[in-house]
Amino acid sequence: MTESIHDLGQGFWSIRGDLRIGGVLNVGTQASLVRLGTGRFVMLDSYPLSGAIRDTVMDLTDGGRAVQAVLNLHPFHTLHCAATARDFPDAALFGSHRHRLRHPDLNWRPEPVESPEVQDMFADDLTFSLPRGIDYVSRNERVHAGSLLAWHPASRTLHVDDTINLMPVPRLLRGVFPNPRVFLHPTLPQALLPQAGAVRDFRDWLQGLAGLTRDLRWLCAAHSGLREFEPGQFKGELLAAFRRVEDKLAKAEARRG
Repeated sequence: MTESIHDLGQGFWSIRGDLRIGGVLNVGTQASLVRLGTGRFVMLDSYPLSGAIRDTVMDLTDGGRAVQAVLNLHPFHTLHCAATARDFPDAALFGSHRHRLRHPDLNWRPEPVESPEVQDMFADDLTFSLPRGIDYVSRNERVHAGSLLAWHPASRTLHVDDTINLMPVPRLLRGVFPNPRVFLHPTLPQALLPQAGAVRDFRDWLQGLAGLTRDLRWLCAAHSGLREFEPGQFKGELLAAFRRVEDKLAKAEARRG
């Protein structure tokens, strides 16, 4: 995996970054740059810009001065918040309470990124969706299934960290399976809220998301890549991904009583 930036059209750029575990295994990460109808920009998630990617972003945003806000959407993606805050010092900085706890020295806006107030601020250009039935910020540091998703109708692009993933196809099988497979985060059973109906709530949310993004063209997934879809294709693959784990989720809910 190498760092890159992709112009997806209609004011949406996907930044594909490197994230090395233990300095060796590159699991990848992402951020996105979105041009608002006002002509200003927002960054979805944080990533340390460098080289040609930095030059592109700065050229687009008048040296960063046109970036109105940085929206950190995943509570466990906190490594690069300080670097992005330095790149865009005039931008309003939003995050979850976990972002603020991890970086108390940064100038965070008081409104949590997942709040209705923030959704209203950018409603002309972006629709945010918080999964129901699962924890957004799990007490278990290893459970990262919860995230705030951002839908950009103009480019028909969904930006998602961890909740929805793409499974890479081994090179030898690409002739038979040319596209990465949509799947749900493996820690989803552990992320279920300890209440009756949690699986139902998650299923209903996912079906609503499938309807919202029924004409999706691009899926930007944090650690697993970028994929283009035909209209209507994503909805079927997303619901199929849920059916594959529905029994496991039901058993996890039953164990919790």
